[in-house]
Amino acid sequence: MLFQVLLFPPQASTNAAEVDLIYFFMIALCGFVTVAVVATMVYMAIRYRRTPTNLVGADIHGSTALEIFWSAVPFAIVMFIFAWGTSLYFKLSIPPANAMEVFVTGKQWMWKVQHMNGRREINNLHVPVGQPVKLTLASEDVIHSFFVPAFRVKADVIPGRYSTMWFQATTTGSYHLFCAEYCGTEHSRMIGEVTVMDPTDYQSWLETGNPAAAPAATGGGTAAAAGGEAQTPVQIGDALFHEKACVTCHLPQPGGVGPVLTHVPGSEVELSTGEKVIADDAYLRESILTPMAKVVKGYPPAMPTFAGQLSEEQVMSLIAYIKSLGGGPAPQAAATH
Repeated sequence: MLFQVLLFPPQASTNAAEVDLIYFFMIALCGFVTVAVVATMVYMAIRYRRTPTNLVGADIHGSTALEIFWSAVPFAIVMFIFAWGTSLYFKLSIPPANAMEVFVTGKQWMWKVQHMNGRREINNLHVPVGQPVKLTLASEDVIHSFFVPAFRVKADVIPGRYSTMWFQATTTGSYHLFCAEYCGTEHSRMIGEVTVMDPTDYQSWLETGNPAAAPAATGGGTAAAAGGEAQTPVQIGDALFHEKACVTCHLPQPGGVGPVLTHVPGSEVELSTGEKVIADDAYLRESILTPMAKVVKGYPPAMPTFAGQLSEEQVMSLIAYIKSLGGGPAPQAAATH
């Protein structure tokens, strides 16, 4: 529609059309109610105005049917909106199982992106068209907000926790990327582009960074790890795991000071308090930075904290390494500290 073309960015993801539809429905509904209320007020003011022959109003005791009607109809409409909005919320919140994973770190005033093969970008994000993409977002300083208007997705990026979002681009091209949360004096410069590419071109760019396959976007760039070939998050996490001496306590077989980490991600972990939790990314992050917060049953509270020693990118890499060891229930009880 012309209204959408003039005032809205293009619909470039699988969920964009439904997001717009519920938005336009809400605008139309609010507009209808506003017009109806104002029209009724004007009609009542004219129709029942005081006149010389009508100085005393009629004694009206109300209508039960009318009261039921104007209570039931709004309730039904609100429940319809609630059901529709909840369905869309879950659709936007739960990424498909085959989603490609990308790590994004917000920092005053830039977006740092790392792909699973190790390729890095700043204020740019390259993705293939037609492929679900899951972003794991973290902040190194203040609250940021990752916003791609053409995809109709936005997620607050909060220090001390992980946020996730996903999208599936439907059209190749370049789309604006913004920080939608005021984050300091240069907040307005925290912008970039999402470049959606043909899968073949994307794979070529991912492996070689060939600018012929992926023109560089304004205001950002692509970076590789120092020393030439980029390291993957799993490789970086593996190196950190040995560098920080995690391997001395978390042995590949039972008997260490800490539990075996194999099959931890996604499994149910029993704590010393008797509580049971799921070892998701947030739990793994907490176990690395504040291990005393949730101590695993059967193990001493002996793990030191790594808060202040690791950047958010390094923590993400450690989690990627732990997840590479396997997922799901383990033969023996296992946890992260």
